[in-house]
Amino acid sequence: MNKHKFETDAIRNQMPASQNQEHSAPLYLTSSFVFNNAEELRAAFNEENDAFIYSRYGNPNTDEFVAKVVQMEGAEAGISTASGMAAIYASFMALLSSGDHVISCSSVFGATHTIFTKYFPRLGIKHSYFNADDPSSIEALIKPETKFIYLETPTNPAIEVIDLELVGHIAKKAGLLLLVDNCFATPFLQKPIEYGADIVIHSATKYMDGQGRVLGGVVVGRADLIREIYLYNRITGASLSAFNAWVLSKSLETLSIRMERHCENALQVAKFLEGKPGIKKVKYPFLESHPQYDIAKKQMRAGGGIVAFSLSGGLEAGAKFMDNLSMIKISPNLGDSRTIATHPASSTHCKLTEEERLAVGIDDGLIRISVGLEHIDDIIADISKAISNSIK
Repeated sequence: MNKHKFETDAIRNQMPASQNQEHSAPLYLTSSFVFNNAEELRAAFNEENDAFIYSRYGNPNTDEFVAKVVQMEGAEAGISTASGMAAIYASFMALLSSGDHVISCSSVFGATHTIFTKYFPRLGIKHSYFNADDPSSIEALIKPETKFIYLETPTNPAIEVIDLELVGHIAKKAGLLLLVDNCFATPFLQKPIEYGADIVIHSATKYMDGQGRVLGGVVVGRADLIREIYLYNRITGASLSAFNAWVLSKSLETLSIRMERHCENALQVAKFLEGKPGIKKVKYPFLESHPQYDIAKKQMRAGGGIVAFSLSGGLEAGAKFMDNLSMIKISPNLGDSRTIATHPASSTHCKLTEEERLAVGIDDGLIRISVGLEHIDDIIADISKAISNSIK
């Protein structure tokens, strides 16, 4: 069978039609499934067939969604979860035990940082952070009890890029697992498994949905590891709903064309911001001024849809910028068809101390823009007006 291109598989990879020959996959809004006799039920629970049992375990819609992401990422298997954080937490808990140690990039989503610093200690799990701009420092952090390396790239919200090839080599050499949050890049722009990742995690809420409608998460990777994560998630119950899976599966059909537009618009926003009065720095992977520009060009198809920049006026300027936006809305989400802005120091990363925020590149004036699909002239006009009014 010939392998199709990414865009074709995203559209054509769907569950087989029923006897009704429906063109689009139907919704399976059912909590459970029935069996003709006791033997069928026994065989299903003993995993002697692929029969669906209960939608917490699996559902035709969740299976279709997962199958698409598995193919997109070049993985062996996958599972879906109720949200991106459910995907991250299930991956951690399924693969870790008390006494284990984890190495992570210090620049991670605020909720992930809270897992490391608040909940891991209760479970007897330790962690060490490395700086995104120095992944070679990972080797010095490895201990006998280290289980895996975890990272985001590009990072949230500082938009740092980590060399996946280098980290993959370090993990393999040390016999460690490598877990990568690929939410910002999506499998259209970047495939961590090609660089040695064992597990790839997504908040499907973001670009996979792309329109701010539903929550969802997905984990793909090595079949033996996915099996453990599946069992943990099946027991703890953070399952993706059939409806959300149906929405996400349909959304994947347009992922490539949406990401192309996101990236085109984001690069133009980044170029507009660079060197503008009142802006201390601009971070976007495909700007030549980005510290990891060469790495981004090596491992990413394009720079993604997120731009970060710092206003020289700190918290006050950040608040004024947000309040002076008109078309662009304020939201903690990202990956939407609509451009949205976030001020991390006062929202997503407010639980971090100032020292912790600065250590991962989040100063008081940092703004994260998730650049949408509107006309670029309208996006830039709104940003320009808000900047002008925030630095007076």
